[in-house]
Amino acid sequence: MARHMSFSRAAEDMILSQPAVSMHIKHLERVIGLPLFEKVGRRIRLTEAGERLYHYSQRLFALLQETAEAMDALRGAEQGHLRVAADTTAGVYVVPAYLGRFRRAHPQVMVALEVTNRESALERLLLREVDLAVIGQLPSQEEELEATPFLVNELVVIASPDHRLAGRTHIPVQELEAETLLMREPGSGTRATTERFFAEAGVQIRSGMELGSNSTIKQAVAHGLGIAVMSRRAIDLEVASGRLVVLDVEGFPRLRYWHVAQVRDRFLPPPAAAFKALLLAGARGPETPAAF
Repeated sequence: MARHMSFSRAAEDMILSQPAVSMHIKHLERVIGLPLFEKVGRRIRLTEAGERLYHYSQRLFALLQETAEAMDALRGAEQGHLRVAADTTAGVYVVPAYLGRFRRAHPQVMVALEVTNRESALERLLLREVDLAVIGQLPSQEEELEATPFLVNELVVIASPDHRLAGRTHIPVQELEAETLLMREPGSGTRATTERFFAEAGVQIRSGMELGSNSTIKQAVAHGLGIAVMSRRAIDLEVASGRLVVLDVEGFPRLRYWHVAQVRDRFLPPPAAAFKALLLAGARGPETPAAF
């Protein structure tokens, strides 16, 4: 019901009548002692109690799925699912290559990759809706998760080839105060790193636009709408073709790492354990993906 916000659609999904769905909801509300839904005009929505119950029920269902996968592993099952969430840059420019190698080694495994920003990837992981998350950085206060670095991520400042700073060397970072900086949306790991660097350097940056994808930012920079900080892996083609240049700004490149994260102490299904091993092996050089 919480997924559809419709009694009729929930009834169809559960192969029940609408009165039966209504009866089950009323019974649940009596047991809990709180309303779970409220009417807003002609629509319904979750109450605060409904939101919290939905959140915890998702975690319970994910734990049941994890239990089934653990039992499958004990039976030596080699078929299963690999569910990965990745932040936007890693999801486009890093993870697909590893998934390609994984699928060639394990063609029987069903693979699902969700590309989103860092905050959403971590939320999906905490809810156990994915097995692993590939992200730029794990929040220091997130004790429920553990992350292992596996690949260097260089952040550089990019501009159009005809920008006033193009071709200069040893550009003081203070010169960027006069520039319009194009940024990703809140929740982006690259944005968080960029804002932290300029704050620590005492540089007041002028944010011109918030854009929802690396592709959009690259297009805007190439057309002279501003400069941006971006992973070097995301700009190789544009730099090679002359559409973008990397500015030689003091303090850059900023070196970060991509991490593979999981819920601490959670049992990883065999496909997820094999994929994590593949990522970590890639940090040391080409190796055969771990068998399972």
